[in-house]
Amino acid sequence: MILSMTGYGKAESQLRGNKLICEIRSLNSKSMDLSVRLAPQIRAHELDLRTIVAQRLERGKVDLLMYCQEPMANSQELTAINWSAAKEYARQYKEQFGDVPAEVMAAIMRFPDVLKQQEDNSDLTEEEWKDVQALLNEAIDAFIAFRTQEGAALQAMFNEKLDGIADLLAQVEPFEKGRVGKIKERLEANLAQLSESTQAQIDRNRLEQEMIYYLEKLDITEEKVRLTNHIRYFREVMDSEGNGVGKKLGFIAQEMGREINTLGSKSNQSEMQIIVVKMKDILEQIKEQVLNVL
Repeated sequence: MILSMTGYGKAESQLRGNKLICEIRSLNSKSMDLSVRLAPQIRAHELDLRTIVAQRLERGKVDLLMYCQEPMANSQELTAINWSAAKEYARQYKEQFGDVPAEVMAAIMRFPDVLKQQEDNSDLTEEEWKDVQALLNEAIDAFIAFRTQEGAALQAMFNEKLDGIADLLAQVEPFEKGRVGKIKERLEANLAQLSESTQAQIDRNRLEQEMIYYLEKLDITEEKVRLTNHIRYFREVMDSEGNGVGKKLGFIAQEMGREINTLGSKSNQSEMQIIVVKMKDILEQIKEQVLNVL
């Protein structure tokens, strides 16, 4: 089962009377590109948190956000009032409008730089640090569950697209069978237009050899076999256990593209070339989505 690199996970806990929230989201990336924003109380443990995330998520453009959602302030949680700021606001109001009413003064006292909640930036205790790690792992579990769900949708899409390429490949066969006969007829017709004296000088054995060589160069049996094998291997890799198969699927898709391109170069019938164009279109859709596979 494949996993998507796109994911989101969230978990909540408590830290020193505040709600502690952990959010993880990611997009596709060739390597681990981790951006971290932490609450002040947790910043000392950033390196440890980065290590946990990198080990469990492997790669992706990942954003880790861990913040406190503080309850409504009360008298025990407030810092000392910044009287200088409050007086400056009151002075500016008085200059513009005159006496400061009680309701305006009450509003001034609620300004962020006048009245702030107390921030506790002291180091975490051992028990608190264990709780933070448990919260992070819970968010990662939710994140991986999201990745798994998205991966299942991707795998279903890939199987549908692979079925489409296989069906188109089967449509080549009727044109392939009649193609050799038509080529031989066309060559014979061109020879018949030559003068009798020229035809008499033609070495028929050499002509047959050259015709066989020419027809062999147009034969697409090997390309069909290899493309079929690539489709089968793509499915096997998707079904294999473990993560990190996205790059391998990308390599397989490249090999499928080579075989389809060779089919196109050997196709000398418009009907076959139309089929090849359709296969290329489906393959491009596969390549685009493979970038989202972990």
